[in-house]
Amino acid sequence: MSTRVTLFGIPNCDTVKKARNWLTEHGIDYQFHDFKKQGVPAERLPHWMAAVGWEKLLNRQGTSWRKLDEATKAGAIDESSAAAVMREHASTIKRPVVEWADGQVTVGFKPEDWQDRAR
Repeated sequence: MSTRVTLFGIPNCDTVKKARNWLTEHGIDYQFHDFKKQGVPAERLPHWMAAVGWEKLLNRQGTSWRKLDEATKAGAIDESSAAAVMREHASTIKRPVVEWADGQVTVGFKPEDWQDRAR
């Protein structure tokens, strides 16, 4: 297991920018994985879904989701079908996904939820 924090996301996403700034301001060393350049790490997706649930990981509120055709959206009914959508359309993954040094996985960014990490 890595002792380093890895933040997964898209660089121009405002929430990802806020999260990256927060980590830097709190002196937390992290590695950034860019979904646009590096893709969705297929081996990590099942781990994230197990940690937070596919329903939380699949961002159904975002612009990327709304742009999908109705058949694709209607087909995301379980872990397997949702994983296929997220692999094909990385922007449908709620961001950022963070793998913390202690092995925990979180999705999204709320500074108040991350405060304990700043120790």
